[in-house]
Amino acid sequence: MRRPVDWAGADLSACPTPPFQTRITELFGIEHPILCGGLMWLSDARYVAASVNAGGMGFITARTFPDPGAFRAELQTCHALTGGRPFGVNLYLTPHDADNAFIKGHIDILLEEGVRIIETAGLPPKDLLPGLREAGARIIHKTSTVRHAVSAAKLGIDAVTVVGAECGGHPGVQLVGTLVQTPLAAERLTLPFAVGGGIGHGAQLVAALAMGADAVLIGTRMLAAAEISAHPAYKARMIEADEGASRLIMQSFRNTYRVLDNADARSVAALEAAGETDYERYRPFVAGVQQRLAYDTGDWERGVLSMGQSIVFARGPQTVAEIYAQLLAEAMVARARLASR
Repeated sequence: MRRPVDWAGADLSACPTPPFQTRITELFGIEHPILCGGLMWLSDARYVAASVNAGGMGFITARTFPDPGAFRAELQTCHALTGGRPFGVNLYLTPHDADNAFIKGHIDILLEEGVRIIETAGLPPKDLLPGLREAGARIIHKTSTVRHAVSAAKLGIDAVTVVGAECGGHPGVQLVGTLVQTPLAAERLTLPFAVGGGIGHGAQLVAALAMGADAVLIGTRMLAAAEISAHPAYKARMIEADEGASRLIMQSFRNTYRVLDNADARSVAALEAAGETDYERYRPFVAGVQQRLAYDTGDWERGVLSMGQSIVFARGPQTVAEIYAQLLAEAMVARARLASR
C-alpha cells in the first residue's frame, strides 16, 4: 500500500529560489540542478517546456518524432511554450546504423531551430560532435557506469550523466547503484556530471550534491505528471506503483531493461527463463509500437514500459511545476536536518 503524501513539514513559500547553484546550472543557464531526461514517446514539447519553465532542463526525444516535419513543428511549439528559454533534445544512438540514419537530418533541423543543448545516449556520439561543437552546442552524454563516463569525457563533451541500477529503461549490465556511482564519479571525473537512477525525492538531491554531483537526472518520478501525454489509466497505475513494481528483463541479451512488472514483461521473463535466444520471439512484446499503444490506450499490461524504483515517490497527480516545488521543499528540509546535526 502506498504511503500518503508526506513532505516532512516542508513550507514551499520558505524555499529560496534558487537554493543550489552548480556547474550544471551554469552550463545550461538554469535555476535548479534538476534535469528531466528524455522519455521515449513521452518527452514532447509540452512536457519539456514545463520542465524548463519550472527552472530545470528537459529534452525532447528525437526518436519520438522521426518525421522531419513533425520534429521541426515540435521544436517550434516548445520554443513558443518556453517563451524562448533554451531547451534540449535527446539523441539516442543504437548499435544499428540503419536505426540512426535519420539523426543527421534531425541535427540539421534542431540547429536551424536554434537548439543548442543536446543529451546523447546509447553509443558515444563521437561522429556527431564535430558539427555540434562547431555550431556551439552544449552536450551531455548519458552512461550507465563511471568507467564509460570517463571514456566519454575524453571525446570533448561538456558534461556527463551516470545512471545507477535503480533507473528505469537501460541501467547497463553491471547494475551498480547510484549511491556507489556518485562519489566514484566525483573522484574520477573532472567534467560537470549529473546522476540518475532511483531519484525522486529532494533529500536525494541534497545527498547527490553532497557526494559531488552537479545535478540529478529525473525520469520515472515524472511519469504521472499532468504534462505527460499518456492515458489517465496509465498514470493512475504509476501513482499506485511502489518501489517493488519494476523488474529487470533482457539481461540474456546484455540489454538489461528495468520496466513495469506487467503481463508483457513477465512474458519476456518467461522466454528468458526458458533459454530462448531467438529475438523474434521477443519482438511482439518489446517492439516500440507496443509501448506507444500502452501510453495512448492506458492498457499498462502491454509493452515493456520503462519505469524505475523512484516511482514510489509519485504520490499523486501533480504538474511538473508542483513536482519541482516539492523536490526543492524536501531538499531544504533535508539540508536543514543535516545542518542541525
